Amino acid sequence: MENPGREMSTSWVLVLLVGALLIDHPATGQLSSTFYDSTCPDLLSTVKSGLDSAVASDSRVGGSLLRLHFHDCFVNGCEASVLLDDTDTLTGEKTAIPNDNSLRGFEVVDDIKASVEAICPATVSCADILAILARDGVVAAGGPSWTVELGRRDSLTASKSDAEADIPDPTTDVAALTSSFANVGLDSTDLAALSGAHTFGKARCGSFVGRLYDYQGTGSPDPSIDPDFLATLQAACPDGGDAAVLNNLDQGTPTTFDNSYYNNLLTGKGLLNSDQVLETTAGTTQDLVTSFGSDQSAFFSQFATSVVKMGGIGVLTGSSGEIRTNCRVVNA
Repeated sequence: MENPGREMSTSWVLVLLVGALLIDHPATGQLSSTFYDSTCPDLLSTVKSGLDSAVASDSRVGGSLLRLHFHDCFVNGCEASVLLDDTDTLTGEKTAIPNDNSLRGFEVVDDIKASVEAICPATVSCADILAILARDGVVAAGGPSWTVELGRRDSLTASKSDAEADIPDPTTDVAALTSSFANVGLDSTDLAALSGAHTFGKARCGSFVGRLYDYQGTGSPDPSIDPDFLATLQAACPDGGDAAVLNNLDQGTPTTFDNSYYNNLLTGKGLLNSDQVLETTAGTTQDLVTSFGSDQSAFFSQFATSVVKMGGIGVLTGSSGEIRTNCRVVNA
């Protein structure tokens, strides 16, 4: 997933603190996979049709939509605040440092939301559409499927400051990542699995160039980087060069959702520092990198479990929030 100059690594994913007023742990018990069965029975097929059309014209879009879901859930819960545009009275999250000129796929969400509104007016939340798109984008790239829990409602506001405060920098270490995940009810297993979202997508030179020339102020490259990989990256991202140049997070299968991300880490070919440290730091994440690298089925199973768990963070249900008719603006 495309990453900004200062952005999170867990493309995945990567993870965030929720506000004190939000639920500390995932709330999937409030959601249901059958939530729209009677009110919008063609929802899933409509979303999939729109996603398939988008992928046909842009192979990157699946990773972009998964990342949108992550960034939505990571800042104050899964309530579609990331989709809100700035207005005279609201500063959204799109221009936050980790998101600005980096998050993409908004037009795909708009088109699919319009299709859903045409068949089920004022019924399906933007937050739920994002959750479905995250699943369908992964499946379209060859990854696992899972049952999406539904029933989220959309926020009435957004917070640029929370996005900037809560999204870890790509230089983040395992201790900081583990703490951030724990604050939203996710554990080290979730950290290792959700980081595997970086099996597809891209990152900007600015998010990792420090590793290539002056790692942690040493004046030398990160010693954990494979020498040949280092040379490749230095050629793509010269010191003082264009920080916006994009690089594949997974050099081998950049548009496929598979377990090659973990094998990259095992051979010193993780692009972001916050990815590579999952393997170089002794403990649970290191063990899981080895396990997922040798067993793609185990990775797929755990990723599906962890993304459902993440999808319940800080959800709005019942009469909280609203069902936006346009994902970019709060209803009038």
